[in-house]
Amino acid sequence: MDRSFPRKEKLKSQKLIEAVFTEGSSVSKYPLKLVYRRAEFQEDTKVQIAVTVPKRRFKKAVDRNRIKRLLREAWRLGKWQWIPELQKPYAMVFIYTGSDIPDFITMEKTIGKLMKKFLDKNVNS
Repeated sequence: MDRSFPRKEKLKSQKLIEAVFTEGSSVSKYPLKLVYRRAEFQEDTKVQIAVTVPKRRFKKAVDRNRIKRLLREAWRLGKWQWIPELQKPYAMVFIYTGSDIPDFITMEKTIGKLMKKFLDKNVNS
């Protein structure tokens, strides 16, 4: 699996995003929360993701954008470990719930623990 983050893996459909929040389930591992829902995609992909950082906690767009870049990069570099284990396609939204700007290593470890928790709850059960 390549380590790119192509357009087909980005969750952009407003209807699907709303469905994820209204009908989806979630798992948390501080400072991240993952809201997910099974979905069907027209493209040949198993996962589409979106990332969000609340404006309430980070007033400056520079800070929010920095955290979103860190989240997407941690996902891009680690997805090869998690995507092959999925049998069904999922739409996922990562929400940063912390109150300070993390470093990349912390983000990478946290996203790994969060995905392990997600896989234990959905795939391995």
